[in-house]
Amino acid sequence: MAKRCIGSLLVGLLVGLSTGIFLGWGPFPVEYRNSPLAALAPRYQEEYTLMVAEGYQVDRDIEAALERLRPLGKPNTIDYVIELTERYISQSNIPAIPVMVALVEALIGPENLPAIMQLYRPTPTPAPVPQG
Repeated sequence: MAKRCIGSLLVGLLVGLSTGIFLGWGPFPVEYRNSPLAALAPRYQEEYTLMVAEGYQVDRDIEAALERLRPLGKPNTIDYVIELTERYISQSNIPAIPVMVALVEALIGPENLPAIMQLYRPTPTPAPVPQG
């Protein structure tokens, strides 16, 4: 009797589990809509921040960049961008560094740029010297 009860329980669990998995992945999958940016995994928040920095490179509108970063819900957006940039530098994420440094420089000003970021600032091209 006990074997029969345990067998029925196991069969019921397997049927219920497989039905739930089938329905959850097949006809009724979870769909997220209008989720806040703060709900993104940290990796995707970082990618979004990099995209905002790339957008800043194009339009040079620091107010728009800050507005795009606010929905991430960070307590201090500027500190978050600085920390992310420093992490990219320490991890040698070469393609992202100059873009992020430019955003940090626009946010806090060139005089406040941390020493670790000074090396990655774009060097201005000197104006041609008039001859004559």
